[in-house]
Amino acid sequence: MNMTGKFITLDGVDGAGKSTHIAFVADWLRRQGREVIVTREPGGTPLGETLRELLLHRDMDADTELLLMFAARQEHLAQLILPALARGAWVLSDRFTDASYAYQCGGRGIAAERVAALEAWVQRGFSPDLTLLFDVPPEVAEARRSAARAADRFEREAELFYNRVRQAYLDRAQADPQRIRVLDARHTIAELQAEITRLLQELA
Repeated sequence: MNMTGKFITLDGVDGAGKSTHIAFVADWLRRQGREVIVTREPGGTPLGETLRELLLHRDMDADTELLLMFAARQEHLAQLILPALARGAWVLSDRFTDASYAYQCGGRGIAAERVAALEAWVQRGFSPDLTLLFDVPPEVAEARRSAARAADRFEREAELFYNRVRQAYLDRAQADPQRIRVLDARHTIAELQAEITRLLQELA
């Protein structure tokens, strides 16, 4: 498939500030004349949103969780992401496969090889052009989550879980520094948006 658009993902622990900045990224790209699609994982399609409700609010085995994440991702790619990229749109996703390595491998302890096998099957070599990783200490993220809304199944996890998730994200970034750009989410919104703008200019 000849894809002319770009795929940008925003990732990080719950409470790191991804949602605050995705609207800024979308607005910046639209001002450059790009068609922009904003989506999220799990979710992004009618089936994906149904699976999201199960994943966030129903207790389940860790392997079931992983398989449902990739089922939603398959639908997301087939129905939304790849068609949009093919017509030249830029797609912004709140989370993608890095989150599976962070939450299901780092957090739940599932072997990375199992996630990699599903990634190879579902994505067939496809990956984001740029990932903005919002990094913040778990205690800061927890304070932000507590002030935001009622917690879902992931947000109720203990700090030790989030320490493992954060480390898994940082390990991913170290392994792929060209794609995954780490942003210190403790910085002010203005400081972060200046850094995001610089990274978008490099990509555009």
